[in-house]
This record gives sequence, structure tokens and C-alpha cells, in this order.
Amino acid sequence: MALISAGVLVVLCCGVPGIVALVSPTSSDKDATTPPAPTIQAADAPSTATEAGLAATPAATSSTAVTPTAAATPVVETRTVTETQKIPYQTRTVNDSSLPKGTRKVTTRGVTGVKTLTYQVTLTDGVQTAKKLVRSQITKAPVTQVVRVGTKVTQQCDPNYSGACVPIASDVDCAGGSGNGPAYVDGPVRVVGSDIYDLDQDGDGIACDT
Repeated sequence: MALISAGVLVVLCCGVPGIVALVSPTSSDKDATTPPAPTIQAADAPSTATEAGLAATPAATSSTAVTPTAAATPVVETRTVTETQKIPYQTRTVNDSSLPKGTRKVTTRGVTGVKTLTYQVTLTDGVQTAKKLVRSQITKAPVTQVVRVGTKVTQQCDPNYSGACVPIASDVDCAGGSGNGPAYVDGPVRVVGSDIYDLDQDGDGIACDT
């Protein structure tokens, strides 16, 4: 009697596994051989370990990194600056015997001088943070003012006499006489008014004539 050996084959069709029976006839009992055990294989089946690994892997979480802001570097600038400064003039006083006493006369007018100062200025972000004097120079020298002061004593003469100046004083005597002053006059002196100092001793109208 003929034996039919059957085999089972797992076929993957359209993603769904199926079982297909394969039948192969044999000629006789004698010739019949024990067919190999059918092998069931899942085609393209995913690995259980791989699936487990994928399931155990958590989803990646997206995050934004925060970068700290670096401090801005200050801008430092150096400049050269010049300034001018006034120099006051001096005044010098000179006695002048040709000018009446108490008289003041400016003979040389004073002129203000000029000094130039050079500085090195440091600016940080546009703000002045340092200032250093590097040079000082007199660019215009001042001129000293000269004032002459009169010392000449102007004697006032008594209008009662002429020909010589009879000073106005508490008493006047003829120079070289016996009088004790305090003022004296060199004659001759003509009396044109009142002889208030009694200078005309002989009454001829001419005093201090001897």
C-alpha cells in the first residue's frame, strides 16, 4: 500500500503566516523511507529580542540648550586734549619825581599771558575715566604793567607876594635872617598885598632884600 508522506510548510503571504501541506507519494512499503520531520519556519518574523529591545528603549526627549551670555568687553580709547589757561600780569610801581606828588601814570600797559596745557585723556565706553597732564607750555608771556607815581611836592605860593614864591605856612621868615621859620623864602620879594608874615622890615615894599 502506498504511503503518503506529508509535510507542513509555513508560508508567509501578504504579511499573514499560513500552513501549506505538502504530500509526496511513495511506491511501496519497502521503499518507503521515513521522511524528514517537517520544519516550520516563520518567514521574516521579527526577532523577539529585537522587539523587546525596541520596546524597552524610551523615546528621545528634545531639549533646547541655554548658552550663557558673555560679558561685553569695554571699549577703551586714548585721546590727546589741549587746553589754554590765562596768566595774570604783574604790576610794578616806579617813583617819578617829575610828576606831582600823588599822581599815578601807567607808562606800560599790562597784557595777560597764555599757557597751553596738553592732557592724555582715557575714555571707557565713551566716558572719561582718566586725565593726565603730559605737557605745560607758556605760549604767550604776560607783560608787566608799569605805573609811575609822582613824588614832586608842588609848593603853594602866597598871593600877597611876587618875585619869589612865599610858601603858605604858619610863619615865613627871610632865609639867612634871625627868624625861626618854620618856612623860609629867598628874596627879594615884592609885597603886592598884605605883608602877613612881616617880611618888609623897612616898609619900602621890597622884602628880604638885604
